[in-house]
Amino acid sequence: MNRKEILKQMAIVIFFVFSLNLIAHKLYWYTSIWYFDMPMHFLGGFFIGLLGMYLLPYFSSPLLRGRLGGGLSIFLFVLTIGIGWEIFEIIFNNIIAGQYFNTLDTISDICFDLSGGLSAYFFILKKSENSI
Repeated sequence: MNRKEILKQMAIVIFFVFSLNLIAHKLYWYTSIWYFDMPMHFLGGFFIGLLGMYLLPYFSSPLLRGRLGGGLSIFLFVLTIGIGWEIFEIIFNNIIAGQYFNTLDTISDICFDLSGGLSAYFFILKKSENSI
């Protein structure tokens, strides 16, 4: 799959995530549906995985090329962004919102980020195989 197609997929996913997030805030889904952040983290991870695939040609070393290396690159990229987001969430919740840190929620969020990112990687691989 070429980079233009990946960019198109990224635009679709981010528009969907943005729209769903807007609706969720209006209807209080984050507080009324306890598991709602799980699919949102999956979709966010999917987007970050697509972004990683888009940027991979610019930043990958020869060691991280091929299917296994590409998968590892995407895994590490999504993990880095996911951990950064969780640090932001912890700081925001502790300082501004006055909520306590929840270890299980943080681990769950990172796992959903990673599963979304790896799903994006396999999605791109499958699309690339079908286009050949």
